[in-house]
Amino acid sequence: MAGRLEGKIALITGGVSGIGLGTVELFVAEGACVVAADLQDEKGAMLEKRFPDRVRYAHCDVTVEADIARAVQLAVDSFGGLDILFNNAGHGGAPGNVSEIDAAGWDHTFALLVRGPALGMKHALPHMVKRGGGSVINTASIAGLQAGFGPLAYSTAKCAVIHMSKCAAAELSPLKIRVNAICPGLIATSIFGASMGLPREVADQMAARMEEIAPKIQPIPKAGMPEDIARAALYLACDDSLFVTGTHIVVDGGLTIGGRGSWDPGAANPILDALGITPEQAEQMRLAMAAQQQGS
Repeated sequence: MAGRLEGKIALITGGVSGIGLGTVELFVAEGACVVAADLQDEKGAMLEKRFPDRVRYAHCDVTVEADIARAVQLAVDSFGGLDILFNNAGHGGAPGNVSEIDAAGWDHTFALLVRGPALGMKHALPHMVKRGGGSVINTASIAGLQAGFGPLAYSTAKCAVIHMSKCAAAELSPLKIRVNAICPGLIATSIFGASMGLPREVADQMAARMEEIAPKIQPIPKAGMPEDIARAALYLACDDSLFVTGTHIVVDGGLTIGGRGSWDPGAANPILDALGITPEQAEQMRLAMAAQQQGS
C-alpha cells in the first residue's frame, strides 16, 4: 500500500531533533523525500546515512534568508520540487516579562519564530506553484493562544504565527496552497531547557523529566511526544486535509480545556472555593436540585 505522502517532497526546518526529527521519520515512512534543515550538522549527517535515498540535510539558520533559500533549492535540486513546507525550527525565545524586555532578544525571537516561517513561505511559493499547489505547516504553540505557557516574546511571536498562517492561507488559496498551524502543548523535547540557556545535554534530561510531569497536569494522562505532533503534521501535509486551510490544530492533551476543576473530579472548584462552599455542600445542593426537578 502506498504511503500518504508517496511522491511528495518536503522541507522540514529544525528537522534533526525533537518534533522535526519525529516528522522526518514519519514523512519518510509515508513515502516522502525530505530535506531536513537545521544547525546540528553532525545529527544531519547521521540522518542522511539513515535514509540515503530519501533525506538530504541542509545547514540552515532560519534567521538568515540566504540559508532558507538554499534549503529550498536543495529540495528542488535533489528531488525535483517542493510540495510541503513545515516551518518548525525554533526555541523558547527571549526570557523576561514586560519590565525586562530586551530589544535585541525580542528582535531575534521574532526573526526566528515569525520572519523565518514567512521567508520560508516566500521561497517555497514559486516551487509549489510549479507543482500545482502544496501545503505549508507552521509550528505555533498553546502559548500563542493563552497566557502563562511561555515567556512574553515567545508567546507573542507564536500568536503572530497563528494569524500569519490565516492571512497567508487567504492569499495563497487561489494557488491551491494550503497554510495551517499546529499548536503543541507540553511536548517532551529539549526546547524548555534550551530556552533557559541550559547545555544541550541538560536540556535533553529536562525533556525526560517532562515525560514524568505532563501526565499529572492535563486531562490525557500521557506525555506529549514528538510523534504526536508529527501525526498532526502528516494530516495537514497529505490529501486527507485537502479541505482544511487557515486554521490551527491544538495538540496538547487537553491542557487548554480549562482549569483542573473542569476535568479532574477530585480537584477543588475555584468558584465554589471563592464562595466558601465545600464539596460536600455542593453535592447536597446538586442532590436537592435533582430531587426538585424530579418532583416538578
